[in-house]
Amino acid sequence: MEQITEYLKPELLSVAVILFFIGKWLARLQAVREPYIPLIKCGIGIALCAVWVLASCPLSTGPEIAMAVFTAVVQGVLAAGLSTFLGRVAGQRGRHD
Repeated sequence: MEQITEYLKPELLSVAVILFFIGKWLARLQAVREPYIPLIKCGIGIALCAVWVLASCPLSTGPEIAMAVFTAVVQGVLAAGLSTFLGRVAGQRGRHD
């Protein structure tokens, strides 16, 4: 987990927490099958990180726009991965207690 938090920007750790709760909510709905929940969280994570990137970075040249898209995708995937990891750890811990 420490390796993920080294690459995920500290400002975006809250996105991982939000995605964790979204995953719990989706699992309770039972309208979404379990294998699709991480993909949905990944898409939402990319969208939330894109909002953060758009709000915090200047976008005047092509390379800046390309870097913003890259940053949003990478940070969104990392946040979704961290939230899925936390969900798996919390689920395993709950079963053994």
